[in-house]
Order: sequence, then structure tokens, then C-alpha cells
Amino acid sequence: MAAQNNAPLPDGLEIAGYRIVKKIASGGFSIVYLAYDAEGNAVAIKEYLPSALALRQPGELSPTIARPNAPLFRIGLKCFFEEGRALARIVHPNVVRILNFFRANETVYMVMAYESGHSLQEHIARVVGKGGRLNEAFIRKVFTRACLGLREVHANKLLHLDLKPANIYLRSDCSPILLDFGAARQAINKDLMALAPMYTPGFAPPELYVKGAPLGPWSDIYSIGAALFACMSGGPPQAADARKAGDKMGPRFDYLATIYSPELAGVVRACLALDPMARPRSVFEVQKVLQTAPATPLADEPANDPAPAPGGLRGLFNRLGGFKRAKSGND
Repeated sequence: MAAQNNAPLPDGLEIAGYRIVKKIASGGFSIVYLAYDAEGNAVAIKEYLPSALALRQPGELSPTIARPNAPLFRIGLKCFFEEGRALARIVHPNVVRILNFFRANETVYMVMAYESGHSLQEHIARVVGKGGRLNEAFIRKVFTRACLGLREVHANKLLHLDLKPANIYLRSDCSPILLDFGAARQAINKDLMALAPMYTPGFAPPELYVKGAPLGPWSDIYSIGAALFACMSGGPPQAADARKAGDKMGPRFDYLATIYSPELAGVVRACLALDPMARPRSVFEVQKVLQTAPATPLADEPANDPAPAPGGLRGLFNRLGGFKRAKSGND
């Protein structure tokens, strides 16, 4: 989806007991603000504002929605609100904490807890940029905990639908937090196929490319496999739609098995099966493999990856807002 072209809320605005400090991030689906609550605590406030459906001019608070766009805007708004309400019931160290959600200005807002750190994508880029690779112990530790968070999400009848390293946030101790759930984007995408797709090629399962295809935990399992693959190879796997036309992943899987344990390479290959029925049956099944030490540790395993340096407010809020681009998949 296109980048956000709407005017942000003005700095200093008081809304539902929060004071907007400034816009900190934006994408085609939302705008994220740095704000403070009544006690002076920093929070992130994410505003539902799909730029393809609504327009807000400078100086205005409420967006203008053209009549043809109104039904679809309301569908996405309802999903965004319900997703926030469902996520607010989840209190888990590996899932973003929703503190509040409210309606104002003809739209909906999520208030999220602040954490300091970097995204996993930034961490991968930093390590690979120095000519290194993420070690297996680090990968297993991060994704074991990410799976714990995802199991809690699935237990609450939710799907993530946009799992990728950019949406896995690492605290300073490298414990992960799942961010930026995609249910509302997916709800809009079902009826707005003319727009750029609202998924990230390489990380999206093949069923997201087919209108009306059933989605479930198996969809997030594919994306977990893709995120694991990115950690091991430094980049995403071949996009699922391209794989269906000509799958080139076999040699890449084989190569990973030469630099990582066969167990880790094997679970990645299984998660990335194009047939949902061939993937692991549950996130717990993936987690069991990840938390079991490899039978034969690799002799050339690099030293433990350093914890990411604290990223401050901007590091987290950039991830919450996405700065997504239509080509790379999107907010």
C-alpha cells in the first residue's frame, strides 16, 4: 500500500487523556505518535488511518472518507478495534502490550507500552553488514520465546498474519516482542485487491496470495519459518507465488544444513512447505525443535551475537508504524 499521505495530528494535542508529542512513524495503514499519559509515562499511540481510503488535511482532526470507500474503511476499523481489544487481554512478555484503545476523530487508536531495543531485521542487517552470521544458539533462543508469544496469540483465537524480522522486536537482553499484527490489513485486502498487496513477499504464506483461501495457525508457521530462514541466510526466502511457478529453495535449504544443525535447517524447510498440511501441526511443535539442543554442535559456530544496542523511542515506534512500502509489503 502507498505511503501515508495524511496530515498527522498536531503536536501538543490532548486526546483521551494523552498528550501527543509528535508523529514518530507512519505507513500506508496507520500513523504512530509519541505521547505521554497523565502520569508522564511515554507510550506509543497507533492511529487507524489507511491512506488509500481516507484523507485528512492539515489542521483537521477527523479524516474525510469518500462514500465509495466508507464500507471498506468501516470493515478495517472494526477489525482494528477488535484486534486491539483482543490483544489487550494478552499479558505475555513476548507480545506487545496494549494498554488502552479508544475511539476519537471518527477513527480508532491503540495505546501501546514502550520498550527499548531494535528490531530483529535491524540486528540481522548489523551482523551481516559486518560479514558475520547469526549463531544458532541466538536464533534458537529468540525464536523459542517468539513461539511462546505466538502460542499465546493463537490461544486467544488471533493470528498475526504479518510475521517477519521487522515485526519481531528485541529488547536489550535480546528477548523478543511480537509487533504489528495484520488482521485489519488482511480484512481490507480481501476486498481491495486493486491496491498493492498488504503482505511482505518472502514472508507471506502462499494462501495469502489466494483470495478466500483459509488462514490459520499454519499461516503464521510459514512466516516463522521465513523469519528463521532470514536469520540464517541474511535475507528472505523466495516469494511463495514465485515458488509455485518454479521453486528454487531446495539448494538454499541444503546449504543452510551445512552451516547450521540439520535439526534447525529441517524445521525451517518444514515450516516453509507450500502445502499447509505438510507444515508442522502447531507452533508448539516448532518450539520443541528450537528448544532442543542440536545432536552435534557445529565446530565453527560463531560466538554469541551481542545484544542490540538500545534504540530508544524511535527504534520501537518505527517498528510499530512500519515505514512500509508497497513493493516490500506493507502497512
